[in-house]
Amino acid sequence: MMTEADRIQALEETVAHQNRTIEELSEQLAEQWKTVEQVRTKLDRLTERFLTLEEQTLDAPAITRPPHY
Repeated sequence: MMTEADRIQALEETVAHQNRTIEELSEQLAEQWKTVEQVRTKLDRLTERFLTLEEQTLDAPAITRPPHY
């Protein structure tokens, strides 16, 4: 049978383990957030480039076959 001191020690060990796990998860979440922000920035730049290219192609004259075909 566990004594009260043993139970308290087991609870303290559990809490310490959970605190360490929470800190590790928090660090991982912060790293993933940085990655998400980088991807979002790249997507914004690519979207802007795509829209610029699309705009340029709409302004370009249509490609037609030369008369000798």
